[in-house]
Amino acid sequence: MIQFQCDYNEGCAQEILDLLAKTNMEQHVGYGEDAHCEKARQLIRQACEAPDADVHFLVGGTQANATVISSILRAHQGVIAASTGHIAVHETGAIEHGGHKVLALPATNGKITARQIKDCITAHYQEDGPEHTVQPGMVYISYPTEYGTLYSRRELEEINHVCHEYQIPLFIDGARLGYGLTSQASDIMLPQLARLADVFYIGGTKQGALFGEAVVIQSPSLKKDFRYFIKQGGGMLAKGRLLGIQFEALMTDNLYFRLARHANEMAARLREALLHQGFEEAVPSPTNQLFFILPNEELERLEQHFILSPWSHPDETHTVVRFCTSWATKPENVQALISAIQHKS
Repeated sequence: MIQFQCDYNEGCAQEILDLLAKTNMEQHVGYGEDAHCEKARQLIRQACEAPDADVHFLVGGTQANATVISSILRAHQGVIAASTGHIAVHETGAIEHGGHKVLALPATNGKITARQIKDCITAHYQEDGPEHTVQPGMVYISYPTEYGTLYSRRELEEINHVCHEYQIPLFIDGARLGYGLTSQASDIMLPQLARLADVFYIGGTKQGALFGEAVVIQSPSLKKDFRYFIKQGGGMLAKGRLLGIQFEALMTDNLYFRLARHANEMAARLREALLHQGFEEAVPSPTNQLFFILPNEELERLEQHFILSPWSHPDETHTVVRFCTSWATKPENVQALISAIQHKS
């Protein structure tokens, strides 16, 4: 069976494996204070053109989201997010478990607008006794979104403007950041995104690392005591060098973006074949996640040889299916899926 259901089926990029093996018997201090973590931090700062940014390494996306959000919000505050946002639907209530409400807004193809955010904030303060409801304390978006869609540079600038107007931080979930930035539909680069976010993270787990996310904190007011929050939340890896080594490799010779670009190229080939066969896109995604509407019998036929990700059911006879490519997707596997699609029943 060939798997197209997610982008973390494989282990890691060979460059990471080689560097882990090469450095395996080195002795280093723990908890992310080693030379490899420091080198990775410097490489990330250079890539972001953010020399004053704080960079912290955590193991996974849910851990990064929960740690960042809990470090920012006070007890009476919540986080604005899309109703389809990862923190709203796919993290087992991790944010609520930490004592903060997700203030979910209706999403269009995974995205929310600056106007929605502004309306949410102003509606709170226009209430008769706003202190009786949860106060919006920050904004969370994903780039790309959970549906593989992208915010334009203008949209990000508008959201950034609203956040600054109301003095609340903008947090960008970058679990698949490379796939977004290397998409042909993207009109923004990493340094520009870094300047628009108060805090964001560069995802490794879904983009070639064994595990790990690099949290980049831009706003000085959010930097204080962040390591305390990491430790308190169980996120401070004793062998922190394992995270630093992976990001050191990813940020060397443009590897991170080369891997991401490959995934998008594989997805583009698959998208073209699906469209050519007359299948309809449920969401027009320009990144490595594709969402197409398939007749149930067609899905059943493909699932005899491929592992896919059924997403939703628009009616009794059709299923929205997610096809997901990755940094490791083999061209021959894409061709095998395309051949199967071209011989649809």
